[in-house]
Amino acid sequence: MEKNIFEGNLIEDLHPNDIADQLEELSEKDRILNFFLLPRTQKTEVFTYLDPKVQQELLEGLGKKDIADLLNGMAPDDRTEFFIDLPDDLIKSTINLLDEKERKTALQLLGYPEDSVGRLMTPNYIQAKKNWTVEYTLQHIKRFGRKAETLNFIYIVDEHDKLLDDIKIGKLLLANSDTKIEELCDDNFIALKSMMNQEEAIHIFEDYDRTALPVISDTGILVGIVTVDDILDIVKERDTEDIQKFGGVEALDIPYRDTPLLTLFQKRAGWLIILFLGEMLTASAMVHFEDELEKAVVLALFVPLIISSGGNSGSQAATLIIRAMALKEIGLKDWWYVMKKEIFSGLLLGLTLGIIGFTRIVIWQGLNFYDYGPHWILIGSTVACSLLGIVLWGTLSGSMVPFILRLFKLDPATSSAPFVATLVDVTGLIIYFSIASLFLKEILL
Repeated sequence: MEKNIFEGNLIEDLHPNDIADQLEELSEKDRILNFFLLPRTQKTEVFTYLDPKVQQELLEGLGKKDIADLLNGMAPDDRTEFFIDLPDDLIKSTINLLDEKERKTALQLLGYPEDSVGRLMTPNYIQAKKNWTVEYTLQHIKRFGRKAETLNFIYIVDEHDKLLDDIKIGKLLLANSDTKIEELCDDNFIALKSMMNQEEAIHIFEDYDRTALPVISDTGILVGIVTVDDILDIVKERDTEDIQKFGGVEALDIPYRDTPLLTLFQKRAGWLIILFLGEMLTASAMVHFEDELEKAVVLALFVPLIISSGGNSGSQAATLIIRAMALKEIGLKDWWYVMKKEIFSGLLLGLTLGIIGFTRIVIWQGLNFYDYGPHWILIGSTVACSLLGIVLWGTLSGSMVPFILRLFKLDPATSSAPFVATLVDVTGLIIYFSIASLFLKEILL
């Protein structure tokens, strides 16, 4: 039986995002039915909030006229984002359904490089000339403002559409009606370049706390604006990708729920195999110190404790440095400052864990929880000094690997926590048994 989720409800009172959430819970058949039942004015708004997979399903279930009405009504930036997720053959067929003006706009936006600001911008904004009066400008806004993406700023251009300034709408509303626009200008504005990388645009939005910024060509011509909602989408995608990489997974191109099992396996298997091969070196290191373990089996008790502490400290440092790099708090030139800081951090952290480790052995020995033998003080000292050295090494490794990757133009996020932990596991064993040889030589070893 077909299900009508809007029966008895006032659809006009619901936010488009809430309607989209309800539609996504339905079966494909019911989803198409309920989407048809939406008022024409709401269809476009609701469509932009739907998951890309659901959008494609609806597209296949709608007639050409409905698709044309839907796409022609979408904001250019939202439509560009929608087209990016479509297969090439579907892009061609849907673009041809647009009217001439919208088709020209869509093709222009799709012509920009994938990671450029041009892909995010919309040509729907309000521009004015500096010789206009405030009264004439307000009339212009009333006439064309309905199509604008935002009315927070009015963009001032010359006769060749070169951007001269941007003015807050509040400043315009408070000015006298006969005031010329040029009197309100201060010739101080921030603009994005159309070919600029989206990452740079994110930082500019953050630095200047803006909700919208104009986009200009290399010659200063105003070609569009970018709004903060589009920037937030890019931030979400970037952070999701970094988190996935940091966990030792290749970035997923589509949501987890929609990712096929085979694709999920392929994304995870590569790093897992590399890390497994790396951990095999740990077994090789254990074999190398087999004689020492036979003579002092008690040393094996602390192997998990020792290597996990180094891996944890390395993961901590890598997380802090990668995030600081992403926020532009540090760059390549700051490597020496970071190293000095992490040396002292590693020493303090290692000393703290070393004291705790030594205290634990003292308490267990004193309360007869475990007998470490007559040389328990030397064993405790070995564990304490090993923790100091391994935590220091882990901290340095975790903080420096991102710099090395950045130096070679690689993504620092790929210095994932598992990668750093594996590196420290192998080298940590060497440090542990080397220190044990110094403390226990000719005594237990």
